[in-house]
Amino acid sequence: MSLDLLLSSVSQGMMWSILAMGVYISFRLLDSPDLSAEGAFPLGAAVVAKLLLQGVSPIVALAVAFLAGTLAGLLTGFMTTQMKIPVLLSGILTMTALYSINLRLMGKANIPLIGQKTLITFLEDRGLQTDMACLLLAVLVVTLVILLLVLFMRTEYGLTLRATGDNPVMSEANGIKTDQLKLVGFMLSNGLIALSGGLLAQSNGFVDIAMGTGTIVIGLAAVIIGEVLLKKAGIPVRLISIVIGAIIYRLVIDLIMQQSLIPILSSDIKILSALALAIILWGPHAGKKAEE
Repeated sequence: MSLDLLLSSVSQGMMWSILAMGVYISFRLLDSPDLSAEGAFPLGAAVVAKLLLQGVSPIVALAVAFLAGTLAGLLTGFMTTQMKIPVLLSGILTMTALYSINLRLMGKANIPLIGQKTLITFLEDRGLQTDMACLLLAVLVVTLVILLLVLFMRTEYGLTLRATGDNPVMSEANGIKTDQLKLVGFMLSNGLIALSGGLLAQSNGFVDIAMGTGTIVIGLAAVIIGEVLLKKAGIPVRLISIVIGAIIYRLVIDLIMQQSLIPILSSDIKILSALALAIILWGPHAGKKAEE
């Protein structure tokens, strides 16, 4: 693997890890499989593209993308907690609705961002090459997200959020407003997912309406790889393990794309992602069988 491809894989993996952290919050902390990620991810990208084309600061665009994602999470959370619609169906409904909203925001299926001022071009103007600019941006944003999440999870509110996911019945018995906390959890989860979409839009230089397809698979793969690496760990280490998992996952996919004997197109990434996740999920079971 060339140095350029290695740097690209690491930076892309780190940016995807923010999505994986959002997936971790809903799937692990809340124990609620939320599928609205596949709509929230392109929502963040679409918001960033729309604002950048209007000359808005790329930092402000990312902040607005995060807020847009929290609104998507609010919708899913409202249907789940107030309308009592199962979380899987709520996520699908939100994802379906967001497809139309994203297309309305974008105006067309694909928007190139070439020539627009992004955080990548900002770093390039200061002498960094594109690969290094992407890596530096990824490191800065991921570090900031992890620090803020750790601080939040150590607050009383964050602890009750984790308790709600671990044992909602006991949490309610202790007077914790579980529905309210789930709502916040869904908002935070989808906000991070949208932030990841907006960040990758600036890094890749384009936005596509179909870019959210398969994001749940990528997020779960990063979470599961991280759990395999560190089975029992606190929140800070667990978040770092998710970042490592996302990088490993991206490296594996890029290596397969580069070294495969069979010609593989970029459109094949989705099936490769699904196969990789299936193998990762099967691995622990296969290991136990081998020990027996």
